[in-house]
Amino acid sequence: MIARLLFQTYCIILATFIISGCTNQPKSTYNALVSQAAKPAANSFTSIQAALDAAPINSPVPYTIFIAAGDYYEKLNVTKPNIRLLGESANTARIYYNAYAGKTYAEGKTWGTPGSATVTIRATNIQVHQLTIENTFDFLSNDALANNDVKRIANSQAVALFLDAGSDKFLARDVRLLGYQDTLFVNSGRSWFDKSFIAGNVDFIFGKGNALFTDSEIRTLGRGKPNDPHGYVLAPSTQIADEFGLTFIDCKLTRTEAAPDNSVPLGRPWHPTTQFADGRYADPNAIGKAVFINTWMDSHITLDGWYSMNGTAKDGTKIPFLPEDARFFEYNSSGPGAVVNSKRRQLSGEEVKNYTREKILGDWQPE
Repeated sequence: MIARLLFQTYCIILATFIISGCTNQPKSTYNALVSQAAKPAANSFTSIQAALDAAPINSPVPYTIFIAAGDYYEKLNVTKPNIRLLGESANTARIYYNAYAGKTYAEGKTWGTPGSATVTIRATNIQVHQLTIENTFDFLSNDALANNDVKRIANSQAVALFLDAGSDKFLARDVRLLGYQDTLFVNSGRSWFDKSFIAGNVDFIFGKGNALFTDSEIRTLGRGKPNDPHGYVLAPSTQIADEFGLTFIDCKLTRTEAAPDNSVPLGRPWHPTTQFADGRYADPNAIGKAVFINTWMDSHITLDGWYSMNGTAKDGTKIPFLPEDARFFEYNSSGPGAVVNSKRRQLSGEEVKNYTREKILGDWQPE
């Protein structure tokens, strides 16, 4: 009995520094603890932002912040390198916020799409494990309104995770990214999403970054009212000089029952409106890159696979950008949504050899 009490006391003390079997977590050291029940103590916080503020400005080794189970209503900006956010589990530790692009946050100022993000990364060597990151803006209620309804919000983009300028070598493993329109904005550097779950309905993975997705589920959600197309999985804006864009290997494209058969294109080419010396118009160098390799696809994926997307011409009018002018490819797709035809270009057996983790991530090879 005495020996058992001594062991329990030892575990309680050790838990301040080590995630052990006493908490049903894999053994792993951490530097700071975030818990909604935390008591004032060194390296113990009740908010994730407070733990980030207390982290070293430039740690030479990963600085791990363990986040206990709970729902954390926070809008986070990670600006220090070598930070690792480790949740107790992806199903119990959640960061959420409800900003959207058209929402006013100060007089005369709205968030815009990038600013709507629940979590923004602006530093290198950031890792996120065993966490849910969610944007809880009520997209569905707004989407259900008629397009001419005065109560309808025009700018309803609501990002969960944003990889902004300065982000590179970002690793997410066993994470859940939840939203509807524009869930994941990968707009900078290299990133790797492994064994994760990403949900949305309109362009919900997009941007110009080099992002690798492996062994992950990409789920299309319902809409507030019927739409044709129902939604789009991807909207890459990869620069033409970049070899890799959004690459999916051994993933699954799934849906809720609300997403009809043959209703969701794999993606469309996004040419962001950009300021140039001769005006503001769609970036002609944003020749999107998206590749699906060994990916299972449910029957919500359209037979044509890809779709066009309008952009702004130099004279201010809208012009279509066609998927055949982008770099969209598949290799060995399977499932009821997998079709081989002239609209869905395929990589050859020789070409697919260029799409390994080592080649995509370059000199960054995380464990």
